[in-house]
Amino acid sequence: MEKIFAMFFSAVSALILASCGTLQDTAEGEIALSVTSQFSDGFLETSAQEEISMNKIKITAGDKSFTAFLYDSDAASAFGEMLPLTLDMSELNGNEKYFYLSNDLPVNSERPDKINSGDIMLYGSSCVVLFYDTFDTSYSYTRLGYIEDASELSAALGSGEVRVTFEKK
Repeated sequence: MEKIFAMFFSAVSALILASCGTLQDTAEGEIALSVTSQFSDGFLETSAQEEISMNKIKITAGDKSFTAFLYDSDAASAFGEMLPLTLDMSELNGNEKYFYLSNDLPVNSERPDKINSGDIMLYGSSCVVLFYDTFDTSYSYTRLGYIEDASELSAALGSGEVRVTFEKK
C-alpha cells in the first residue's frame, strides 16, 4: 500500500511540476525539470545555455574586459549585428559614456526610472550609452543590454573620453 501511495504521490508531483516547466527523461529513467524564470526588471531569462551565449558580448576599456549580455530585442539584435565596434566614447554627467552611431537602430524607448552601473542603452535612435554609475532618471532609453559584473567599470572607463570595444564573445 505504501508503494502505491508513493507512486501516486510521485506521479501527481510530476504533473504539478510539469505545469511550471518541461519534463525530460534522463538516461536512468529519472525525470529532470527545466524551468524558465524572470529577471526582476521584466526581461525573460531562458534556461537554454545556447541561447544565452548567442547574446553574450565582451566589452573592453583599457586593459579591463567585461562580460555583457544583449537583450532579446530588435534594437539589441541590430546593435549585435554591428559588432565588433571600437568607439571613442565621450563623458557626460560623471555617470555615463556615449557615442553617436552613423546608423539609426530600432527604438523601443521607456523611462526606466533607475539606471544601474553597467547598463547599455540607446538614447534616441543612434546614441549608444554605457552607464558606470547607478542613479535615478526621468529620461527615456531603449535597453540594449547590461554588464554582468560592473564593479570595476568606473575605474576602467576613467574620466573624459575613452576607447571602448564591443565584440561578440
